[in-house]
Amino acid sequence: MPLLILRVIFLVVTAGIGIFIVRTGSISGDIDLNLKSFFALLILAFGVIGLDMAFPKKKVALISAIYFGLLIGLVMTFFFATALEPYFVNDETGALRRSVLTVMLIFFSYFGVSFLFQTQNDFRFIIPFVEFQPDVKGVKPLVLDTSVVIDGRITDIMETKVVDAPLVIPRFVIMELQHIADSSERNRRTRGRRGLDILSKLQNMEGVDLRIDESELPEYQKQPVDLKLVALAKHLEGKLVTNDYNLNKVAKIQGVVVINLNDLANALKPVYLPGEKIEVDIVKSGEEVGQGVAYLDDGTMVVVDQGRGHIAERVVVTVTSVLQTSAGRMIFARYEATTKKLTGTTIVLDDIRSGGGASSQRSTDS
Repeated sequence: MPLLILRVIFLVVTAGIGIFIVRTGSISGDIDLNLKSFFALLILAFGVIGLDMAFPKKKVALISAIYFGLLIGLVMTFFFATALEPYFVNDETGALRRSVLTVMLIFFSYFGVSFLFQTQNDFRFIIPFVEFQPDVKGVKPLVLDTSVVIDGRITDIMETKVVDAPLVIPRFVIMELQHIADSSERNRRTRGRRGLDILSKLQNMEGVDLRIDESELPEYQKQPVDLKLVALAKHLEGKLVTNDYNLNKVAKIQGVVVINLNDLANALKPVYLPGEKIEVDIVKSGEEVGQGVAYLDDGTMVVVDQGRGHIAERVVVTVTSVLQTSAGRMIFARYEATTKKLTGTTIVLDDIRSGGGASSQRSTDS
């Protein structure tokens, strides 16, 4: 709505200027010429609005580069014109001076705008609220490494809409994925192609801002991909998203904030406190005598004391302790009751409250 009001005001003001030209005859005494000027002005105004509507998504950095580039061209032209003033003393008509200044203005404006176009992510003016690096203010971008892209869980995270930060994928990471996809080894080739498919899916996801970074920083010279990622994250003042343990440590040493998807997954797993009862399926025997092993839906391993004799059964266990390791979370529990045999047609119910006394059993068809 504010933009629509602005465009209406723009048209009204333009029409007012045109009417003023027609009434005063400021362009010519010929009324027809003034009318033609009025309609030409209106057509130009509609053309400007049409051009504005044709490019609805404009980057502040791009527009600022044009404005400041032209300003630099004007300033440089002024200084050179002042320095060359003594050489135009014999130019009585001023034609030579105007020609030279016009050429200088065109050249300096071009080089000013071109320079800022090429360095808009590196160059910043020390002026309050004005800067060319859009990634510094507001939400910090997330720089993705190769392992996260191949992992694929980043797409599930972005689909939840819980993350609204822009995603940055460096060009050298895409090249590494392409190199892996072209590998002669079958497993590596599959992983590389999966990574490229994940990138394509992220690009097509609605509401996901995926940017391909083309920066060639001086820190990149003869550096491996991991150190390039750390340098880029520091340059953008963003966060590095990785599953690589070593890269995680290196980035933290250099002061870069790291998001490890494995740590994120562990943090989102349900918390079980000692004394809670849960149902699990014992699938194999444990390392210690009498132990059975079960797994929760999220892959958490549950070591069940006295569970070896209940393999292939769904049992009720009581949590005794929870151990958090670098590989994940491990739950230790004690067997309480069998609720269902997974391979067979017998349902066995144990009376927990009997304290080890008589138990009631009944057989039914599953």
